[in-house]
Amino acid sequence: MKLKFLFLAISILFISCEKDKSIVVSTDEYYAAIDNVTQIMIHDIFSPPVASRIFVYPNIAAYEIIAQNNASYTSLQSQLKGLDSIPKLDPKSGVNQHLAALIAHMEMSKQLVFSEDLIEKFRDSLYVKWENENSKEFEVSKEYGLKVADRIKKWMSKDNYKETRTFPKFSVHTNEPGRWQPTPPAYMDGIEPHWGKIRTLVLDSASQFKPVPPAPFSLDKNSTFFKEVQEVYDISLMMKKKGDHSEEIQIAQFWDCNPFVSVTQGHMMFAKKKISPGAHWMGIVKIACKKSKADFEKTVFAYTQTSIGLFEAFISCWDEKYRSNVVRPETVINQNIDENWKPLLQTPPFPEYTSGHSVASTSAATILTSVFGDNFNFADDTEIQFGLPIRKFKSFNDASKEAANSRFYGGIHYKAAIVNGIVQGKNVGDFIVNKLKMKN
Repeated sequence: MKLKFLFLAISILFISCEKDKSIVVSTDEYYAAIDNVTQIMIHDIFSPPVASRIFVYPNIAAYEIIAQNNASYTSLQSQLKGLDSIPKLDPKSGVNQHLAALIAHMEMSKQLVFSEDLIEKFRDSLYVKWENENSKEFEVSKEYGLKVADRIKKWMSKDNYKETRTFPKFSVHTNEPGRWQPTPPAYMDGIEPHWGKIRTLVLDSASQFKPVPPAPFSLDKNSTFFKEVQEVYDISLMMKKKGDHSEEIQIAQFWDCNPFVSVTQGHMMFAKKKISPGAHWMGIVKIACKKSKADFEKTVFAYTQTSIGLFEAFISCWDEKYRSNVVRPETVINQNIDENWKPLLQTPPFPEYTSGHSVASTSAATILTSVFGDNFNFADDTEIQFGLPIRKFKSFNDASKEAANSRFYGGIHYKAAIVNGIVQGKNVGDFIVNKLKMKN
């Protein structure tokens, strides 16, 4: 009998000790939180610029928590515009910083999507798990994580996003030659014409890295502009001869990343949904972190710096798009070369110059190279969920160049928008890497 009581006492003590163990938050749980947001963005259909905003603020909230009292990482306070302070973390408070960081990330994400219930479902499953593991640590970490999220929310609310929701739609002047016009099949209005007015985080202004002007519109067959139009048309004919398995077609389809592809069947129109360009690069961050076996802190750091690069890139690019307001190849080719021509990819609903993929991908690749090094080879499986095969790359820059060229192969950009977009994205990425101090 005494032995039974002794065994029971030891068992109770063991269970008690187990409950007192610190909660371990894995990098897989952080990956899962971002993957969950990506799937919700596909469901809710957010444009590429807005998607970049949905990624950046939750990652900054998480980063600010892991940077507190950390000898390896530096807070972004006073480095990002308007971010002057967050609640200080008392080292003796018992807060689990990894846990608080993920809680803050989920809370911020919930504020930025329409389908809040899907964030809550994911969050609540983790809350139950963590509370069972160590309720005291969970509660104090949750309290701190939500305090930081509340501070980031207030800062985020001043970035001009709400104001731009009330600004007028983009006016299309079809009588002005060379100006952007809505394209088939949906003929949608220009998306986010005022995105250049969103507050930048690091850049001095949206126009800091204003690219060289596009070629003047001209239908003279010897003009620079018309030669660029002809080049798009000619590459499409060459690809058609090669067939569906040509390398150019595979590249274009892999990097399509169009969140809203309109499909018309008879009198019915519906959308095929995919990830945004930013979401594809968030997927590459995950691939790089897993391959390099990055710890929790480095994972949050890599996601945060890359999402800042994407956010700034879209502001810079969209500022130029609605300044130069260049007509898409599809419009010019249909009106002047071949009325039945269609691009391989569906033309996105905003002006042509510069290429968003080129600017954003180059910025992201520049930042990822600074984090993981050059010649970081990887297998990109991001598009498997859409039935596309894995593509292998020798480096992040190798991937970004392919992403940029994909828009030319897809028939939706002239070469100049790609070449100059790459320069623009490199300038944005380099500026962020050189200006932000995130690692000690």
